[in-house]
Amino acid sequence: MTRGATQTARRMKTVDRADDTREEFGRLTDPYRRELLAHCYRMLGSVHDAEDLVQETYLRAWRSYDGFEGRASLRTWLYRIATNACLTALESRDRRALPSGLAAASEPPDGPLDPARPTETAWLEPMPDALVRLSLGLGAPADPAALAISRQSMRLAWVAALQLLPPRQRAALILHDVLAWRAHEIAGLLGTSTAAVNSALQRARAQLQQDAPTEDGLVEPDDPKLRSVLDRYATAFEHADLAALLRLLREDVVVEMPPRPGWYAGREACGRFFAVQVFSRERGFVMVPTEANGQPAVLGYMPDEHGTLHAHTVQVLTVTDSGISRIIAFLDPEPSLLAGFGLPLTLPAVTPPPTPLQ
Repeated sequence: MTRGATQTARRMKTVDRADDTREEFGRLTDPYRRELLAHCYRMLGSVHDAEDLVQETYLRAWRSYDGFEGRASLRTWLYRIATNACLTALESRDRRALPSGLAAASEPPDGPLDPARPTETAWLEPMPDALVRLSLGLGAPADPAALAISRQSMRLAWVAALQLLPPRQRAALILHDVLAWRAHEIAGLLGTSTAAVNSALQRARAQLQQDAPTEDGLVEPDDPKLRSVLDRYATAFEHADLAALLRLLREDVVVEMPPRPGWYAGREACGRFFAVQVFSRERGFVMVPTEANGQPAVLGYMPDEHGTLHAHTVQVLTVTDSGISRIIAFLDPEPSLLAGFGLPLTLPAVTPPPTPLQ
């Protein structure tokens, strides 16, 4: 064999080994992608930021894969990389919030709402269940206790409360209470002592108890009652039936609509808002059921003057045995968010366009 042929053969073997390594890396790490997305979402409160950080995690992991020696499990190694990537990102990003976390409840306006004003606030985003379904245990067998913790840790109210914690406290709480890491393992990741981690966990739990609303009597995702409530809710919106909607709401219901900073508390105040600002429109909604954050949700489409339906709002509901306790309506969702739900930005025109019942 000539010298040139020998060099070519060596290069081909090197390429083959690299291809084999890349294939092995993908095969071993891809099963963790969805749960890492859920982890980054809990840390950041944003689907888009979480997706970016998962990509960053896999890039860092690939670059370091040759040095992975298996002293910890591959899953633990990936979570270490993801958590550090999130902590680095949070150094230069504002925490994400919901309107109820920033100001007192508003009085419903009697006239039309002012146009939404630009704001510097970074708002919490909903997480489509389709993106993290397996990590929530939806559609796959799971330990009941672990499943309950996983679902609770993705609920919007809990994720919103997490964002109020300092990033390192947030990471410690998620790693310990959701992922069942030991305090000394968290200390190693954060570069601190076990005592400091235990102290941070104590402070974080106290803060969460203060900021996270109590959600007693939640209807489980597989309860047939949930589908009935969701169907009745969608029908009430599509027919602008305020009385039917109010029958579904608890007395202490809360309604929020990011990016609008105002929010409303109590059935009477929320009913006035719906009557004046929502059901008085010339054209009604078409509602498509979906799921977000382990909770029932609907995507509301609003028809234009030609009947073409445009995505207007993603509404995430908290449903309890005594009624709907919270509605978080994310207005004007971005196309990339709708893609996560598997739903289009527009639907074909309806003839005639739906109109509110009088």
